[in-house]
Amino acid sequence: MSAPAPEVISLGCRLNIAESETIRALLAGRDTVVVNSCAVTNAAVKASRQAVRRARRERPDAQIVVTGCAAQIDPDGFAAMAEVDRVIGNGEKLSPAAWASAEPVVVGDIMALRETAPHLAASFTGHARAFVEVQNGCDHRCTFCAIPFGRGPSRSVPAGAVVERIAGLVDAGHQEVVLTGVDLTSYGHDLPGAPTLGLLVERILRHVPALGRLRLSSLDSIEIDDRLFELVTGEARVMPHLHLSFQAGSDMVLKRMKRRHSRSQSVDMVARLKAARPDIAIGADLIAGFPTEDEGMFVDTLALIDDADIVHGHIFPYSPRAGTPAARMPQVAPAAIKDRAERLRASAGRRRAAWLASLTGSVQDVLVERPGTRGHAGNFAEVLLDATAEPGTIVSARITAATDTHLLGTIS
Repeated sequence: MSAPAPEVISLGCRLNIAESETIRALLAGRDTVVVNSCAVTNAAVKASRQAVRRARRERPDAQIVVTGCAAQIDPDGFAAMAEVDRVIGNGEKLSPAAWASAEPVVVGDIMALRETAPHLAASFTGHARAFVEVQNGCDHRCTFCAIPFGRGPSRSVPAGAVVERIAGLVDAGHQEVVLTGVDLTSYGHDLPGAPTLGLLVERILRHVPALGRLRLSSLDSIEIDDRLFELVTGEARVMPHLHLSFQAGSDMVLKRMKRRHSRSQSVDMVARLKAARPDIAIGADLIAGFPTEDEGMFVDTLALIDDADIVHGHIFPYSPRAGTPAARMPQVAPAAIKDRAERLRASAGRRRAAWLASLTGSVQDVLVERPGTRGHAGNFAEVLLDATAEPGTIVSARITAATDTHLLGTIS
């Protein structure tokens, strides 16, 4: 009897999803469960630990391996879990040698890394869209964030390797590719000639003409230069959906977060984007209850949802991450953090519902996802279809109705 198939459980960002496909390929034929962990918040670390325990219950005979950001930051803590057999760091998790090793803990100095993504996963089993890592790590030090200690310094993949991989994914049948990274808009500064993300996008579109849809993951809005702006607003093959790392709408909070943009810059960037491409949909990360945040500062963030027309709001209650400067600042009471997060989610929900309702009667091109009765439009609105279509294909659907969370569409 053949061994059970390896399983990779991805938590957190799209970059983890991209890397998980490479890990799955490295583990072919092994009875192994890998938890690719996340450390963006304390809740994410808790979810990673819960995934480990659940994996052991469901696969008692499998080898349980933890990797990802939480494992990189706290390898000893995960190694001490009774359910865990091995811990592999972020710098090693894409290396065949690390998986062939018998060492229980293989975690190196992530800050010493200077390269990324020599692997570039060849296939994306079960995913309608393919995720391609073009950048990893971060050189910024936002006061709330532990991710640089899990991912290391910013480093980029040469454009030629990215183009080659995307061409292969398109040849394999993928019609949509998502460019991923920890700090995507810092792409290229470490490469010869310091190419920008805009130059990379131009090169992809030019050299892979068969690619139907190119989507960008989270961007730092202050780093959207003129070339990238023209591409996201003027190129039909670049999807009209941007997720922007705003984090807050109060200038004082942004300063204390050590962010590099102001509130007015966020609002102005969205106004420019929507003036050039009215159908573009804006997503954003927002943190509720950052240390020292008072009610007035919070109201500025709450108002940003409407002022920046955020229809894909990702709301995070602040949680202190050990070793970060924000953890040493005066903390907001937990009850206030919970209340502010709920108010942000309610406002974001209202904005999303109104936006979805405005799409009724429109025709949307939908990338069909499993099981074939749902998918996402170019603006990343979720669409439930009236008939089954082949996953991975793009269908035209007339939007007949909207709920608070998704659209209903009839396949044309």
